[in-house]
Amino acid sequence: MNLLQQFQALQAKLPLIAILRGLTPSEAVPVGAALQSAGFGLWEVPLNSPEPLESIAAMREAYPHVLVGAGTVLTPQQVRDVHAADGQLIISPNCNPAVIDEAVKLGLISLPGVFTPTEAFMALEHGAHGLKIFPAELASPAVVKALLAVLPKGSNIYPVGGIAPDNMAPWLQAGAAGFGIGSALFKPGKTAAQVRVDALAFAENFQVAKAG
Repeated sequence: MNLLQQFQALQAKLPLIAILRGLTPSEAVPVGAALQSAGFGLWEVPLNSPEPLESIAAMREAYPHVLVGAGTVLTPQQVRDVHAADGQLIISPNCNPAVIDEAVKLGLISLPGVFTPTEAFMALEHGAHGLKIFPAELASPAVVKALLAVLPKGSNIYPVGGIAPDNMAPWLQAGAAGFGIGSALFKPGKTAAQVRVDALAFAENFQVAKAG
């Protein structure tokens, strides 16, 4: 199974991306265990976390059946750094074609941030595998529905920002493929046990919202 197929398989199971901003290398493995036990298979360590590449490498070694990568990736050099740490996901808050190009060139999964149709089409033209609507607090389910009406069929949109277990349903009804979950799931000082409780709540509520 290649990386894209693995991404698609994990997305089909639970398309929630854990955004672990502020994670430290000593927390990486226990927090990973909490996420895996709740069914999360897509993990992002933002590059403005302490020693993020160490955390990514530790998680990749301990949990080979999930996909781990970096968020807040802003330059092609950072893409190369993540690749060298064995990271697989390249997630950005913005749409930088050079970052997307480098990720695709290295065979990584590219999920850039977009907010307008222009950015969304540009990202897909450069080979992005999905689109992160960010910040979702400034958008709405109606925006997702409108974008999907004009984007190529099969385009995946992930709202990121302000997502909670009880507000996913309207986005899913509008066609969102999944979500990036940040401080509601993890923030500095939160124990792995607490992360597991909240991860389970997100997973359960997602399945209910999807079925509804």
